[in-house]
Amino acid sequence: MSERARSLSASAAAKASAAAKAAGAAASAAGAPRALTQLAVSLRTPARAAEPLFAQAPKAWQRMMPYAVAAVCVMTLLPVTIVVLTNDYKAGGGWAGALGVAQTVPLLLAVTRPLPAWALVLFADIVGAVVLTQADQVARHAWPWTPMVIIGYLVLMACLGLRETIRTLVWVWLATGAAGVVLGFFQPDGIINTVALLFVLSGVVLALTGALRGLGDARQKIAEQESISEAERSRRTLLEERARIARELHDVVAHHMSVITVQADSAPYRLPGMAEPVQEEFAAIAASARESLGEMRRLLTVLRGDETGSGDLAPQPGLGRLQQLVEATVRAGQPVELALAAGAAEAASPAVDLSAYRIVQEALANVVRHAPGAPTRVSVTFDAEEVLVLVVNGPAQDAVVALETSGTGHGLVGMRERVRLTGGTLDTGPLPDGGFRVAARLPLDAPAEEQI
Repeated sequence: MSERARSLSASAAAKASAAAKAAGAAASAAGAPRALTQLAVSLRTPARAAEPLFAQAPKAWQRMMPYAVAAVCVMTLLPVTIVVLTNDYKAGGGWAGALGVAQTVPLLLAVTRPLPAWALVLFADIVGAVVLTQADQVARHAWPWTPMVIIGYLVLMACLGLRETIRTLVWVWLATGAAGVVLGFFQPDGIINTVALLFVLSGVVLALTGALRGLGDARQKIAEQESISEAERSRRTLLEERARIARELHDVVAHHMSVITVQADSAPYRLPGMAEPVQEEFAAIAASARESLGEMRRLLTVLRGDETGSGDLAPQPGLGRLQQLVEATVRAGQPVELALAAGAAEAASPAVDLSAYRIVQEALANVVRHAPGAPTRVSVTFDAEEVLVLVVNGPAQDAVVALETSGTGHGLVGMRERVRLTGGTLDTGPLPDGGFRVAARLPLDAPAEEQI
């Protein structure tokens, strides 16, 4: 039995090892496409003028890749150039070594400064072409651009295409063709002319890499525009919510101003025997109140603009209508419980009363939109100084269609503005179980009401 047990154990270990290898191979296979995707993103991400290629890549090995590619090109092309110029072209060891260094080493500079590197390489290539006109065996060989020159030049074109503007790339391409045309006037006999070959290949590489850079620039501009649009959208939402609050507070303040006007106008009749200076003072108070009402109506007309509708003429709601709001939400399929302290509506000032109602309304609308079916509890309590509004919901339970359409649609932005208006505080955030909490503390006497 022990021998059989050892055999089974060895078999299990072999299977586990095979499974581990398979899992590792699968992870490697999944990692390869991810690495290629990141590399493609790095290619499309344009580098700034003072940055090397792939400077914004997320991983260190990706940022070092351009340096590694340039180093490999230099280490490969340098000895090959020297050997080919010495053995095939019979250019002489001194000239071969100097041209090999001049035509390949500047490729290391192309990672960070591709345009100066191109100028150095093009000058070295032109000098090399002139030198090769005096070589012993230039006939039946490529001229003015040797195969090594073409490979190094294409690598340089790729670096340029990923960094420079379209106008610069066009000038580089035309300068390459012009250099080949000028050298054609000094063409030795029996050579293989490579002017057209380099001109076409460099144009293709510049077009491809320039298109990649253009795609990256376009995506970056789109991202910047989206960020600007989002900021403008947030600002517009804030301004719209403030205008809505100002329109609603007009009704609250206008009521008090109307009462002041009526009391000031009726004071001489209600209090007979009033002295003339006192009557004039009451008349001045009534006139000032009427003027203030007129200014408020003109301001309200500007705020409302072209908005019309019977909803603007309806009385402003308050805490006394919370029960109707909760019942309407329950009928829409949202389980809501309400705990409203007796006397809260009477204790709060009109501005606080309206703000508390709107906060609950917007909180319930958000629950219906984002957590349909979640059990929700609304609690309104007050003490001698403030009103506490608390709306807590659990995680979403089922798919209920959002039927609440009377909210502002601006969510937490509107809540913050209403709380700021009354001088209170707002605390919102997710709960550990997946729910959400909205807690607003509003002073019973809103300081903003005195400012309007």
